[in-house]
Amino acid sequence: MKLDDLKAQIPDTAKDIRLNLGNVLSIGESGLTQPQLWGTALAVAYSIGNPSLTGTLLTEGAEALCDEIQHAAEIAAALMAMNNIYYRALHLIEDQELSALPARLRMNALGNPGIDKKDFELMCLAISALNGCGMCLQSHASTLKKEGVSTAMIQHSLKIAAVLHASVCAMHFKNHN
Repeated sequence: MKLDDLKAQIPDTAKDIRLNLGNVLSIGESGLTQPQLWGTALAVAYSIGNPSLTGTLLTEGAEALCDEIQHAAEIAAALMAMNNIYYRALHLIEDQELSALPARLRMNALGNPGIDKKDFELMCLAISALNGCGMCLQSHASTLKKEGVSTAMIQHSLKIAAVLHASVCAMHFKNHN
């Protein structure tokens, strides 16, 4: 499916989302590279679990989405599905004794996802925004800043998560009217 086909599934009541979708999937002034942009978008799509969105991104971003980036996007989606639940719960419970316990959750792939650390962290940040995990958002944003990633790049990865999520929600509305 092409991006225009996906946009056509977004109803007029969500016209702003349709326009934003095209904007967040272009480099613009964000500073993101093509692999960072499409890799982040793909990781978010895997997390959302919408086949139309995932297929569209794989088609539209094919030139930038090498096997390593696709694999890393899958790793990010899987690990953040676990980590965002666990660390969001710790954050919300606010129990120091519970938070002091070791997580003992395997996440070795975080250390070696097969792509540049900055690119992987952008994926994890966007997914953490999607899943609403404050602890993970702070951790990934801090790591990205230490790695020299600009605020504009961090913001753009957050906008990717927001707009892709809103796009799928809007398509759902159209399919149920």
